[in-house]
Amino acid sequence: MTIQNRTSHFIKLGNFLRQFNRNEIIRNDDVPFNDRFFDALTEQIDRAIHYNGWFTPENVLFSLEQWSNALTEENLTKWLTPYSFRGDTPKTVGVVMAGNIPLVGFHDFLSVLISGNKVLIKQSSNDQKILPILANYLIALEPEYKNRIMFTEGRLENFDAVIATGSNNTARYFEYYFSKSPSIIRKNRNSVAILTGQETTKELEALGEDIFRYFGLGCRNVSKLYVPEGYDFDAFYKAMQPWEHLLLHAKYANNYDYNKAVYLMSEFKILDNGFLTLKEDSSFGSPIATLFYQTYNNAESLSKELEENSENLQCVISNNSHVHGLSFGSSQHPQLWDYADNVDTLAFLERI
Repeated sequence: MTIQNRTSHFIKLGNFLRQFNRNEIIRNDDVPFNDRFFDALTEQIDRAIHYNGWFTPENVLFSLEQWSNALTEENLTKWLTPYSFRGDTPKTVGVVMAGNIPLVGFHDFLSVLISGNKVLIKQSSNDQKILPILANYLIALEPEYKNRIMFTEGRLENFDAVIATGSNNTARYFEYYFSKSPSIIRKNRNSVAILTGQETTKELEALGEDIFRYFGLGCRNVSKLYVPEGYDFDAFYKAMQPWEHLLLHAKYANNYDYNKAVYLMSEFKILDNGFLTLKEDSSFGSPIATLFYQTYNNAESLSKELEENSENLQCVISNNSHVHGLSFGSSQHPQLWDYADNVDTLAFLERI
């Protein structure tokens, strides 16, 4: 297979996924192999939702929607143009996937295959249902993928390189176990937003997407705010109100009640609007239904602090001219070239 062949396969996969979006699931009979895979994916979406309590229909379909938007000819061509993949001697790349949000490991799956290599996948037990269907769809498009896509439930063995994602604790194990192989090891990261007090209502409402999408479980979710001293949170809380419906989700509500109770019993000073607790804290990773915040005096010192903590940060949301950041509402819409931990996966695969 040439890279042009592989690119065309993922464009077709994107067309297949385009049938599944949050507004409506609409079958398109012009999509190849739809008779075999449309109902199968619909069934696996239902299974994923029932298996993992955090995988709501809204969030699973949101993930599929984002990947259908990413897998276009324009995006794939722009992403792949800087690289050169020979593809004549495919390497086997082990991929250990996280399971915090739906299809969180798909970018690694895509990267390994489109670079011409073989992928050996160890899925998280929390996210096992959907990726195998997408893998089988690719095999239907090109049977050669049957020899290039492998799943394992045990330890990774017989690989040439590895990409592993996990917590800080599991990362230490990964670094030891995979020490003799080329590797990308990803650890915990969090995202932050910088407010100035000059944000429009529209910007603050967009920030709600950065905070609450996937219940805040992703590394690209904002878990901490930086606000100027004396910041009035009234406008912020008012803009968050559309997300009040998360309290209808039992797991979110239980986390909100539990963490709030812990803070109150510990006599921490908190702010609360009935579904989101704000706590002043210098840490980056806040619990579910809680957002940490920290005040700053000037943008220059804040920029320096963020630079010093860059290894802990995935995204910075900001419209502050002194701090380079993403626009409000964009953190959950990454492009193919927005690499996790800012490590260029394709450059890594090009070298192995």
